[in-house]
Amino acid sequence: MLRWFRALMPKEDQFFDLFEEHSRIILAGAEALRATLAGGPDIEQNIATVMNREDDADKITGEVLAAIRRSFITPFDRGDIKDLITSMDDAIDQMRKTVKSVALFKVSRFEPEMVEMADCIVQGARIVQEVIPMLRSVGTNAGRISTLSERITQIEGQTDDLHDAARSRMFQAMGSAHALDFWVASEVLDHLERVMDRLEDVVHEVHSIVIEHV
Repeated sequence: MLRWFRALMPKEDQFFDLFEEHSRIILAGAEALRATLAGGPDIEQNIATVMNREDDADKITGEVLAAIRRSFITPFDRGDIKDLITSMDDAIDQMRKTVKSVALFKVSRFEPEMVEMADCIVQGARIVQEVIPMLRSVGTNAGRISTLSERITQIEGQTDDLHDAARSRMFQAMGSAHALDFWVASEVLDHLERVMDRLEDVVHEVHSIVIEHV
């Protein structure tokens, strides 16, 4: 009876598997976001890809939250699990908001800083995909996780600088005669900056788990 009962209970590895699948979806979403900002005839398809990946991520988030409720044993604190999957979901949610703005305002030409910010986002998503599997052995990977946490903070700083530089340059170039264009471009820039912020949050959540357990 006890063996049958245990077989029904979620296993610790399930959490790691779900986190890792979510991290792959985050990277796929980031790459589709970068492709969106390349413009061209495939822009609508790339927007749809980001939307679809966000739907996929939502399903995994739901599975993680359900597993928390069902599990007697979790690989680390339940609150940390919830905070981590929420931060991961927030990252791809923000990607969806970015492409939704692109679609809503029918943006087809993107400022060079936007493209550079999207490149930074892809770098950040790759760091997320690298760091998440390290949760399986936080003690062994503590040093590398700390290094990646520092690296994503640097990338986030670069993204902030690109955001500010673009707004300053566009304000001077567009002036009051193109206030609407400036507002739309600023909206896209703000969303891109938030995507990078959320990716940084993910890695910092992992780093905080390391600090608690090492």
